[in-house]
Amino acid sequence: MKVLGTVGLPGSGKGEAAAVAREAGVPVVTMGDVIREACRDRGLDPAEHHGSVATALREEEGETAIAERSLPLIESSLEEAETVLVDGLRSPAEIERFEDAFGDGFVLVSIEAPFETRAERLADRGRDDTDLNREALRAREERELGFGMGEVMDRADVTVQNTASLESFRERIRELLEDDL
Repeated sequence: MKVLGTVGLPGSGKGEAAAVAREAGVPVVTMGDVIREACRDRGLDPAEHHGSVATALREEEGETAIAERSLPLIESSLEEAETVLVDGLRSPAEIERFEDAFGDGFVLVSIEAPFETRAERLADRGRDDTDLNREALRAREERELGFGMGEVMDRADVTVQNTASLESFRERIRELLEDDL
């Protein structure tokens, strides 16, 4: 059993790592999907309220709220597969919760790239207005860093610098999925 948790600032490559995992037949649990579901449960548009609902969940249910809501999805996936990728850890409490649940089977991977590289990627992706606006992107990063993401990145078992070609990044992710870490 191996649970790979990914952490990284917007545009770093977490979504691409998840795509590589899916292509390899590795189940992916996206913590952001848990938040988007909570938005819809509250009758809110996830595109507008993702950050505020993430904050509210943590305030209402504690720092591990999103990890707790993700655990049944991860455990269910592990019934069918040896490896699961968990996309989008944000806080030290989430790491600790997953370490408690999966012990040495939990491996934290920090995916990193410089701000300008990430901003260009997000602009190319053009998924929403915050992706296109560097000021909004900085505000989004500050919110996520406020959850403790910088500390989470510093605690990573493996750091992947996503600054070279897309294919070299994808190859590195495939290696991590196959390695006995």
